[in-house]
Formats: sequence, C-alpha cells, structure tokens
Amino acid sequence: NMNFLPGIWWSLPLVLVWTIPPVTSSWWYMGAVGSSRVMCDNVPGLVSRQRQLCRRHPEAMLSIGRGVAAWTAECQHQFRRHRWDCNALERGQRLLGRVLLRSSRESAFVHAISSAGVVFAITRACSQGELKSCSCDPKKKGSAKDSKGHFDWGGCSDNIDYGIKFARAFVDAKERKGKDARALMNLHNNRAGRKAVKRFLKQECKCHGVSGSCTLRTCWLAMADFRKTGDYLWKKYNGAIQVVMNQDGTGFTVANKKFKKPTKNDLVYFESSPDYCIRDWDVGSLGTAGRVCNQTSRGMDSCEVMCCGRGYDTSRVSRMTKCECKFHWCCSVRCQDCLEVVDIHTCKAPKSAGWISRT
Repeated sequence: NMNFLPGIWWSLPLVLVWTIPPVTSSWWYMGAVGSSRVMCDNVPGLVSRQRQLCRRHPEAMLSIGRGVAAWTAECQHQFRRHRWDCNALERGQRLLGRVLLRSSRESAFVHAISSAGVVFAITRACSQGELKSCSCDPKKKGSAKDSKGHFDWGGCSDNIDYGIKFARAFVDAKERKGKDARALMNLHNNRAGRKAVKRFLKQECKCHGVSGSCTLRTCWLAMADFRKTGDYLWKKYNGAIQVVMNQDGTGFTVANKKFKKPTKNDLVYFESSPDYCIRDWDVGSLGTAGRVCNQTSRGMDSCEVMCCGRGYDTSRVSRMTKCECKFHWCCSVRCQDCLEVVDIHTCKAPKSAGWISRT
C-alpha cells in the first residue's frame, strides 16, 4: 500500500519523466491499489526502454515506489537545516521538478540519492523474494577466506549487482536518449549514487562452533542502512565539483583549475545554486519564510543565515518532555512527564511574500 506517497509517483522515473501524472494515472493506481496489472503504456514521458522494463517487471515498479519514499525522506533529512530542504510535497510537487531542471548541486544530489534509492529498493526486494527476475546473490556459494580464516557462504547475500544493473537500465534510459552536457552530468551523478550503495555492502557472519566459538562460520553480504548512503552522498554534495564540458563533448573538465578532477564517486554540477531565500517558481524555491531557525547556531540553520537577514519572530510554547529518567534493575528506564516552556524562532517573510516568476 503506497497511500503515504500522494503526488510523488511523478518522481518514480527519478527525474526521467518531466511531466507529472495526475493521481488518476496508472502510476498512482499501481501505488494506491497495489495492482500488478500496470498499464505501462499510459504512463506519460517514458522512453521505449523504460516501457519495456515496466511491462517485463511490473512488480519491480512497486519496489521502486518504496525506493521513492526512502530517497525522498533521506533527502529531506540531509537538507533539514538548509534553506532548500528538499521538500517536494509541501504546497506543490512541481517545485522539485523545477530544481531538477537546473544544473545545480542540489540537482546533482537528487539524481544521486534517487538513483541510490532504486538500487537499494530493488536489491532489498530481490533478497525478500518479491521479484521473479532475481533472488539472493547466486555468486556467494561455497567456501571462502577472509582475514579471520575460512568460512562458508550461507544465508541470503544481497544481490547488489542485480540492483545496480536494473537501476542503470531504468534510471539512465532517458538520459541515454540525449547527447547534451546535461544528460552527461545526470548520468555521472546517477552512477555516483549507485556506487555509493555498494560502498557500504558489509559482510555479516554467524558462528557455529562449540560454545559460540567461531571455528565454523557462515557469512553473507548485506547492505547497510540507507542513512549511510545518504550521509556519504551529503559529504559528496558539500564537496561537489563545478565542471564544464570538454571541447569534444565527451567528458568534463573542472571549471576552476585549482580543484581536482572529479572521480566517478564525486558529484558534479554546471551552474551555481540560487540562494533559496524567497519564493521563486523558476528555481523551485519555497523561500524560508516561516522556517524554524536556531538562534544559538552559527551554521546554516542559524537565524541569520536561514532567514537571509530578514529577522525572525519568537513565540513561546509549552510541550511535554520526558525528564528525570532513572534506570531500574532489571531492566527498565522510567521517566516522568515534565512541562517545558521553550522559545521557537521562525523566519520573517519578505515584504512581498508572493511567488516570483521570470516567465
């Protein structure tokens, strides 16, 4: 049941579909009703390769829906203290689409995290037996050796290679139709997102020896929590490299020669980001009016930075919190409910708080 995803099925093709299907479209029907009879031919904006994959793997589209939820939540978590907070659901889903039309660092991050979300969702679905086309990693069989000695492959190793293969085929299909610089940028960031998930694949083992000793071990490979991928891509966002196309149009060169050449793990972008201070339809900015800021912070969530110098309002609110918590043997923690009075600071709106549009 994907009822908790109203309006974001437009991002299922992960910025591959620029039009936004209405809630009566087959994507919404598939998500809300859980039907396996996906009317792929009615989905607007898909290229032929995507339609083929949709028809061939309708159950995979449902798994991707969970990936949409995962990457959207992770994006909003990573940007929660910034002027642009990746909030595509509030006041209109089209705003994120406007951001993605630009070649900014935010667009680079969204391409990477959304591509990673598909890899994570498809790989997890394989391990849980939800897809007919894949299962656990078939290569992890027999015996192997690591720094701790010999072990047997067992359990269900996550089939990350299949997840990456499917995500590359589906997510990259739209970009491969184009030969321009923007398509090349998107393909680069999509790949960086896929690689990030595999980076945190870890080996887990279970001991079978006498008294729990590890003379006999069974091991498998498992993906880490998606937060690790999000944290890693957030660091790559902060270190994203501005690039320009090279003369033959086949790759990038750094815009500033003082910076290193981007690797396959780095995020790249072409144009500088707007400041996101005010509502601006063309750049996909909700503005920061009404956003909660931190009066004592010196970072991006400080009232000075978040409110763009416009000032902030303060309101005093009461809330219940857990306090005087004590550990009781054995084994519980008991707390009391305490009434706490706190000041909440919110950014003032600009004098003209309406939407700005340059068109």
